[in-house]
Amino acid sequence: MRKLTFALFAVVAIAACNSNGSSTTGNNVQSTTATVTTKPAPSVQALADDKLIKAYLTTNKIDAKKDSASGIYYQIITQGTGANATLASTVNVEYAGKLLNGTEFDKSTGIMALPLSRMISGWQIGIPLVKAGGKILLIIPSGLGYGADSPSEKIPPNSVLVFTVDVHGIG
Repeated sequence: MRKLTFALFAVVAIAACNSNGSSTTGNNVQSTTATVTTKPAPSVQALADDKLIKAYLTTNKIDAKKDSASGIYYQIITQGTGANATLASTVNVEYAGKLLNGTEFDKSTGIMALPLSRMISGWQIGIPLVKAGGKILLIIPSGLGYGADSPSEKIPPNSVLVFTVDVHGIG
C-alpha cells in the first residue's frame, strides 16, 4: 500500500510540474509530436537542401557561387552600376519564383517596390549582392525562404526556392 501511495504521489507531482501552468492533454502531446516529425532539425534540413541545390545546379548547368555564411547559392547575371541595397532599402524589382522542379509559384506583374526588410531572409542576403540595374539568380535553401511554414499551397513545406530578380532601382 505504501508503494502504491508513493507511485500515485509521483504521478501527481510530475503532472503538476507542467512548465506553462496548463494541463497536458492527449491532443497537445499529439500536436507536439506532429510538429517534431514535420519540421526536420535545421541542420538536417540544410544538408538536405544543399544536396538538392547541388543536383539542380549540375542538372541545369548553372555556375553559381555559394555564400558560405548563409548557404544561399547565387549567380550574378548582370552586376548593375547603381547603388547596392541595404536592409533599410526599398528595392524596385521584377522577379519570378520557381521550385526546383520548375513550377512557377510567383511572378511580378511589372516593377514592384518592396521593402527589403520585409522580404524572406534569402532575399535580404542575396539582393545586396547586385547593384541597381543588376540581375541575379538566387537559389535559396528552405530555412532562408519559408521553411516548414509555407504561405501558399503552391509552395510545399521545406521547399528550396529559385528566384530570378531584376533590380531596377534602390531607394
